[in-house]
Amino acid sequence: MNTALLSNLLDPPILFFLLGTVIGLLRSNLDVPQPIAKFLSLYLLMAIGFKGGVALAKTGVSPQMGLALAAAVILAVGVPLWTYAVLRRRLATFDAAAVAATYGSVSAVTFIAANQFLERQGVAFGPYMTVALVIMESPAIVMAVLLANLARKRMREQGQASPAASRAAPPASLGEVVREAFTDGAHLLLIGSLFIGWLSGDAGQSALKPFIGDVYKGLLCFFLLDMGLLVSRRLRELPPGRGFLLAFGIGVPLVNAAGALALAALFGLGAGDATLLMVLGASASYIVVPAVLRHAIPEANPGLYFGLALGITFPFNMALGVPLYLGMAQTALGWLGR
Repeated sequence: MNTALLSNLLDPPILFFLLGTVIGLLRSNLDVPQPIAKFLSLYLLMAIGFKGGVALAKTGVSPQMGLALAAAVILAVGVPLWTYAVLRRRLATFDAAAVAATYGSVSAVTFIAANQFLERQGVAFGPYMTVALVIMESPAIVMAVLLANLARKRMREQGQASPAASRAAPPASLGEVVREAFTDGAHLLLIGSLFIGWLSGDAGQSALKPFIGDVYKGLLCFFLLDMGLLVSRRLRELPPGRGFLLAFGIGVPLVNAAGALALAALFGLGAGDATLLMVLGASASYIVVPAVLRHAIPEANPGLYFGLALGITFPFNMALGVPLYLGMAQTALGWLGR
C-alpha cells in the first residue's frame, strides 16, 4: 500500500492538482478561464463514459454487473440517510439535508482519477462501474429535498416562518428538482457517451483514439491544476467550527468506504470493483448537487456543503484516499481468499 500511495502522489495529474492548491494558497493571480475549465470537465465526462461503453460492449451484461449495481443502489440510499441522522445533531435541519445530499452523491472526477490509478497499478475492474457512477448521482438529491420539505411542513405547523421566505427565490418543487437532477447536462453527457461507446465498440475507439486516448492524461493534468486552484479558495471560505468539519470531511468518507467494502465482500466483487465502489461511496459531489441545492434548499449554507466537499473531502480522496481504498480492498478480500 505504501508503494501504491507513493505512486499516486508522484503521478503527474496528482502533482498538478497539488501544484494548483499551493499556487492558490499563495494567492497567486494564476487562473484558468471558466469556458476552458467547463470544456475540460465535459471532455473528461465524455471520455470516461465512452471508454466505459466500449469496454462494456466487449464484456456484455453479467451477474457480476448486477451485483455491483445493487451495491451501488444500497450505498446511494444508505449514505444520505445515515449522514443526515448524524448531522441533524450538530447542524440545522436544512444544512444537514444539504450536506447529506452532497455526500450521498458522487464525484465523477475522483472516479476518473481512481480509474487511472487502477490502470497504472494493473488492477482489473468492470466497465459497468461507470454505470454505478450514473446510478449514484441523483437519488441523494431527491432524498434531501424530501427531508427539507418535511422540515418546512413542521415549521408551518408550528407557526414558524421558513428562512427561505426571506430569500430572493423560493425553494424549487420536488418535481422540478427530480427533472433537473435527471436531466442535468453533465449527467446526460455521461449516459450518452456510455451508450455511444457501447454502440460503436472497437471501431469507435479506434476512430477517437487521438482524442480519447492520446491527449486524455494531459487534459486531465490541466483540469486538476484548475481543481487545485478552486480547492484553495474553498478552504478559505469554510465557515467556523473547522475542527468538526475537518473530522467530518475525512471521517465520513472512511466510514462510507468501509461500508462499501463490506458490500463488495458480501456480493463477491473483486478488488478493482470494490475499490471503485469505495471511491464512489467515499466521494462527495461538488458540481451537480451544489448547483441543484442552491435553489432546491435555499435555506442551507452553500459555503458549508460546497466547502466541505471540495475543500476537504476531494483533496483527501485524490491524494490519499484512492490508494488507501485499494489497499483496504486487497487486504480484506485477501483474507477472504479472493
